[in-house]
Amino acid sequence: MIAVDGLTKSYGTATVVDGVSLTLPDAGVTSIIGPNGAGKSTLLSMVSRILGPDAGTASVDGVDVFSASGREVAKRLSVLRQDTHMTARITVRELVEFGRFPHSGGRLTPDCRASVTSALSYCDLDHLAHRGLHELSGGQRQRAFVAMVLAQDTRYVLLDEPLNNLDMAHATGVMRLLRRLADERDKSIVLVLHDINYASAHSDRIIAMRDGAVVADGAPAEVITPEALEDVYGMPFTVHRLGDDLVASYFR
Repeated sequence: MIAVDGLTKSYGTATVVDGVSLTLPDAGVTSIIGPNGAGKSTLLSMVSRILGPDAGTASVDGVDVFSASGREVAKRLSVLRQDTHMTARITVRELVEFGRFPHSGGRLTPDCRASVTSALSYCDLDHLAHRGLHELSGGQRQRAFVAMVLAQDTRYVLLDEPLNNLDMAHATGVMRLLRRLADERDKSIVLVLHDINYASAHSDRIIAMRDGAVVADGAPAEVITPEALEDVYGMPFTVHRLGDDLVASYFR
Protein backbone atom coordinates (compact mmCIF):
# COMPACT_ATOMS: atom_id res chain seq x y z
CA MET A 1 0.00 0.00 0.00
CA ILE A 2 1.12 3.56 -0.74
CA ALA A 3 0.16 5.85 2.14
CA VAL A 4 0.14 9.63 1.70
CA ASP A 5 -0.43 11.91 4.68
CA GLY A 6 -0.72 15.68 4.43
CA LEU A 7 1.43 16.09 1.32
CA THR A 8 1.82 19.76 0.47
CA LYS A 9 3.79 21.59 -2.21
CA SER A 10 3.90 25.32 -2.89
CA TYR A 11 5.69 27.54 -5.37
CA GLY A 12 5.92 31.03 -3.96
CA THR A 13 2.45 31.99 -2.80
CA ALA A 14 0.73 29.32 -4.94
CA THR A 15 -0.12 26.05 -3.17
CA VAL A 16 -0.12 23.35 -5.83
CA VAL A 17 -0.87 20.35 -3.60
CA ASP A 18 -2.69 21.20 -0.40
CA GLY A 19 -2.45 18.68 2.44
CA VAL A 20 -3.47 15.58 0.46
CA SER A 21 -3.97 12.37 2.43
CA LEU A 22 -4.95 9.08 0.80
CA THR A 23 -3.98 5.44 0.41
CA LEU A 24 -3.34 3.68 -2.88
CA PRO A 25 -4.00 -0.06 -3.12
CA ASP A 26 -1.42 -2.77 -3.79
CA ALA A 27 -3.23 -3.96 -6.94
CA GLY A 28 -5.54 -2.67 -9.66
CA VAL A 29 -5.69 0.49 -11.75
CA THR A 30 -6.11 3.90 -10.11
CA SER A 31 -6.52 6.98 -12.31
CA ILE A 32 -6.00 10.55 -11.12
CA ILE A 33 -8.03 13.07 -13.11
CA GLY A 34 -8.70 16.80 -12.95
CA PRO A 35 -8.16 20.05 -14.83
CA ASN A 36 -4.80 21.59 -15.63
CA GLY A 37 -3.18 22.95 -12.50
CA ALA A 38 -5.10 20.62 -10.19
CA GLY A 39 -1.88 19.20 -8.73
CA LYS A 40 -2.10 15.72 -10.25
CA SER A 41 1.42 15.47 -11.66
CA THR A 42 2.92 17.25 -8.66
CA LEU A 43 1.30 14.74 -6.31
CA LEU A 44 2.62 11.82 -8.38
CA SER A 45 6.09 13.40 -8.49
CA MET A 46 6.20 13.66 -4.70
CA VAL A 47 5.02 10.08 -4.19
CA SER A 48 7.81 8.94 -6.53
CA ARG A 49 10.28 11.34 -4.79
CA ILE A 50 11.09 13.25 -7.95
CA LEU A 51 9.95 16.27 -5.93
CA GLY A 52 10.37 16.85 -2.22
CA PRO A 53 7.32 18.03 -0.26
CA ASP A 54 7.01 21.16 1.81
CA ALA A 55 5.07 19.11 4.35
CA GLY A 56 3.65 15.63 4.76
CA THR A 57 4.82 12.06 4.32
CA ALA A 58 4.59 9.24 1.78
CA SER A 59 5.43 5.58 2.29
CA VAL A 60 5.43 2.46 0.14
CA ASP A 61 4.65 -0.73 2.07
CA GLY A 62 5.86 1.00 5.21
CA VAL A 63 9.10 2.34 3.69
CA ASP A 64 9.38 6.13 3.96
CA VAL A 65 9.81 7.48 0.44
CA PHE A 66 11.80 10.55 1.47
CA SER A 67 14.25 9.00 3.94
CA ALA A 68 14.95 5.58 2.37
CA SER A 69 17.72 5.10 -0.17
CA GLY A 70 16.91 5.63 -3.83
CA ARG A 71 17.64 1.99 -4.62
CA GLU A 72 15.34 0.77 -1.83
CA VAL A 73 12.46 2.88 -3.14
CA ALA A 74 13.17 1.90 -6.76
CA LYS A 75 12.80 -1.78 -5.88
CA ARG A 76 9.26 -1.08 -4.73
CA LEU A 77 8.04 1.68 -7.00
CA SER A 78 8.73 2.53 -10.65
CA VAL A 79 7.73 5.72 -12.41
CA LEU A 80 7.23 6.77 -16.01
CA ARG A 81 7.38 10.53 -16.30
CA GLN A 82 5.41 12.66 -18.73
CA ASP A 83 8.53 13.66 -20.67
CA THR A 84 10.08 10.52 -22.12
CA HIS A 85 12.11 12.25 -24.82
CA MET A 86 15.60 10.82 -25.20
CA THR A 87 18.38 12.20 -27.39
CA ALA A 88 20.67 9.17 -27.01
CA ARG A 89 20.61 6.69 -29.89
CA ILE A 90 19.83 3.48 -28.05
CA THR A 91 17.95 0.33 -28.96
CA VAL A 92 14.67 -0.78 -27.44
CA ARG A 93 16.43 -3.57 -25.54
CA GLU A 94 18.99 -1.13 -24.13
CA LEU A 95 16.17 1.12 -22.92
CA VAL A 96 14.40 -1.77 -21.22
CA GLU A 97 17.69 -2.83 -19.59
CA PHE A 98 17.72 0.51 -17.72
CA GLY A 99 14.80 -0.83 -15.71
CA ARG A 100 17.11 -3.37 -14.08
CA PHE A 101 19.52 -0.75 -12.70
CA PRO A 102 18.09 -0.81 -9.13
CA HIS A 103 18.77 -4.55 -9.03
CA SER A 104 22.04 -4.80 -10.98
CA GLY A 105 23.73 -1.41 -10.58
CA GLY A 106 24.41 -1.51 -14.30
CA ARG A 107 25.89 -5.04 -14.42
CA LEU A 108 23.20 -7.26 -15.85
CA THR A 109 22.86 -10.72 -14.36
CA PRO A 110 21.27 -13.69 -16.13
CA ASP A 111 18.11 -13.02 -14.10
CA CYS A 112 18.16 -9.40 -15.29
CA ARG A 113 18.46 -10.45 -18.92
CA ALA A 114 15.58 -12.88 -18.46
CA SER A 115 13.44 -10.07 -16.96
CA VAL A 116 14.26 -7.82 -19.91
CA THR A 117 13.37 -10.52 -22.43
CA SER A 118 10.12 -11.24 -20.59
CA ALA A 119 9.17 -7.54 -20.52
CA LEU A 120 9.85 -7.17 -24.24
CA SER A 121 7.70 -10.19 -25.01
CA TYR A 122 4.88 -9.07 -22.72
CA CYS A 123 4.73 -5.68 -24.45
CA ASP A 124 4.92 -7.30 -27.92
CA LEU A 125 8.30 -5.74 -28.70
CA ASP A 126 10.40 -8.83 -29.47
CA HIS A 127 10.59 -7.95 -33.14
CA LEU A 128 11.67 -4.39 -32.33
CA ALA A 129 14.23 -5.17 -29.62
CA HIS A 130 17.21 -4.23 -31.77
CA ARG A 131 15.61 -1.25 -33.44
CA GLY A 132 16.66 2.24 -32.42
CA LEU A 133 14.22 4.02 -30.14
CA HIS A 134 14.26 6.97 -32.55
CA GLU A 135 12.94 4.68 -35.31
CA LEU A 136 9.71 3.80 -33.53
CA SER A 137 6.26 5.29 -33.78
CA GLY A 138 4.86 7.14 -30.78
CA GLY A 139 2.80 4.15 -29.68
CA GLN A 140 5.69 1.71 -30.04
CA ARG A 141 7.98 4.06 -28.10
CA GLN A 142 5.49 4.34 -25.26
CA ARG A 143 5.20 0.55 -25.06
CA ALA A 144 9.01 0.40 -24.86
CA PHE A 145 8.96 2.71 -21.83
CA VAL A 146 6.23 0.62 -20.25
CA ALA A 147 8.44 -2.44 -20.84
CA MET A 148 11.28 -0.62 -19.06
CA VAL A 149 9.21 -0.09 -15.90
CA LEU A 150 7.89 -3.65 -16.17
CA ALA A 151 11.49 -4.94 -16.22
CA GLN A 152 12.11 -2.97 -13.01
CA ASP A 153 9.75 -5.50 -11.43
CA THR A 154 8.04 -3.32 -8.82
CA ARG A 155 4.60 -3.86 -7.36
CA TYR A 156 3.71 -0.18 -7.87
CA VAL A 157 3.92 1.50 -11.28
CA LEU A 158 3.27 5.26 -11.51
CA LEU A 159 2.69 6.88 -14.91
CA ASP A 160 2.25 10.59 -15.58
CA GLU A 161 0.00 11.16 -18.60
CA PRO A 162 1.14 8.07 -20.55
CA LEU A 163 -1.34 8.79 -23.38
CA ASN A 164 0.13 12.17 -24.32
CA ASN A 165 0.54 12.63 -28.09
CA LEU A 166 -0.92 9.20 -28.89
CA ASP A 167 -3.76 8.67 -31.35
CA MET A 168 -6.86 6.77 -30.25
CA ALA A 169 -5.65 3.36 -31.41
CA HIS A 170 -2.29 3.62 -29.66
CA ALA A 171 -3.81 5.19 -26.53
CA THR A 172 -6.30 2.33 -26.32
CA GLY A 173 -3.48 -0.18 -26.78
CA VAL A 174 -1.47 1.36 -23.93
CA MET A 175 -4.49 1.39 -21.60
CA ARG A 176 -5.28 -2.25 -22.39
CA LEU A 177 -1.65 -3.16 -21.71
CA LEU A 178 -1.73 -1.40 -18.32
CA ARG A 179 -5.04 -3.05 -17.43
CA ARG A 180 -3.54 -6.44 -18.34
CA LEU A 181 -0.48 -5.75 -16.20
CA ALA A 182 -2.69 -5.07 -13.20
CA ASP A 183 -4.82 -8.17 -13.77
CA GLU A 184 -2.18 -10.71 -14.80
CA ARG A 185 0.88 -9.48 -12.87
CA ASP A 186 -0.94 -8.25 -9.76
CA LYS A 187 0.50 -4.73 -10.15
CA SER A 188 -0.82 -1.50 -8.72
CA ILE A 189 -0.99 0.91 -11.67
CA VAL A 190 -1.43 4.57 -10.74
CA LEU A 191 -1.69 7.03 -13.60
CA VAL A 192 -2.51 10.64 -14.28
CA LEU A 193 -5.00 10.95 -17.16
CA HIS A 194 -6.67 13.84 -18.93
CA ASP A 195 -9.15 11.65 -20.81
CA ILE A 196 -11.87 10.85 -18.31
CA ASN A 197 -13.45 8.22 -20.55
CA TYR A 198 -10.25 6.15 -20.63
CA ALA A 199 -10.18 6.48 -16.85
CA SER A 200 -13.82 5.37 -16.67
CA ALA A 201 -13.35 2.35 -18.93
CA HIS A 202 -10.11 0.96 -17.49
CA SER A 203 -9.91 1.95 -13.81
CA ASP A 204 -10.94 0.29 -10.60
CA ARG A 205 -10.73 3.61 -8.79
CA ILE A 206 -10.70 7.25 -9.83
CA ILE A 207 -9.28 10.11 -7.75
CA ALA A 208 -10.40 13.57 -8.91
CA MET A 209 -8.39 16.65 -7.94
CA ARG A 210 -9.11 20.36 -8.13
CA ASP A 211 -7.03 23.26 -6.81
CA GLY A 212 -4.52 20.96 -5.14
CA ALA A 213 -7.07 18.89 -3.22
CA VAL A 214 -8.91 15.59 -3.67
CA VAL A 215 -12.58 16.39 -4.30
CA ALA A 216 -13.87 12.95 -5.36
CA ASP A 217 -12.54 9.45 -4.81
CA GLY A 218 -14.18 6.13 -5.57
CA ALA A 219 -15.17 3.59 -8.19
CA PRO A 220 -15.95 4.94 -11.68
CA ALA A 221 -19.68 4.79 -10.98
CA GLU A 222 -19.16 7.13 -8.01
CA VAL A 223 -16.97 9.69 -9.80
CA ILE A 224 -18.19 9.60 -13.41
CA THR A 225 -21.45 11.39 -12.64
CA PRO A 226 -22.67 14.74 -14.00
CA GLU A 227 -22.60 16.30 -10.53
CA ALA A 228 -19.11 15.12 -9.56
CA LEU A 229 -17.56 16.00 -12.93
CA GLU A 230 -19.10 19.48 -12.98
CA ASP A 231 -17.71 20.04 -9.49
CA VAL A 232 -14.24 18.99 -10.66
CA TYR A 233 -14.11 20.74 -14.04
CA GLY A 234 -16.59 23.60 -13.62
CA MET A 235 -18.59 22.73 -16.74
CA PRO A 236 -21.71 20.66 -17.46
CA PHE A 237 -21.51 16.97 -18.37
CA THR A 238 -23.87 14.31 -19.58
CA VAL A 239 -23.05 10.72 -18.62
CA HIS A 240 -24.29 7.77 -20.69
CA ARG A 241 -24.10 4.07 -19.94
CA LEU A 242 -22.85 1.98 -22.86
CA GLY A 243 -22.81 -1.68 -21.86
CA ASP A 244 -20.62 -1.88 -18.76
CA ASP A 245 -18.99 1.52 -19.34
CA LEU A 246 -19.89 5.06 -18.32
CA VAL A 247 -19.14 7.62 -21.01
CA ALA A 248 -19.02 11.33 -20.23
CA SER A 249 -20.04 13.86 -22.90
CA TYR A 250 -18.92 17.47 -22.54
CA PHE A 251 -19.20 18.86 -26.06
CA ARG A 252 -22.44 20.80 -25.67
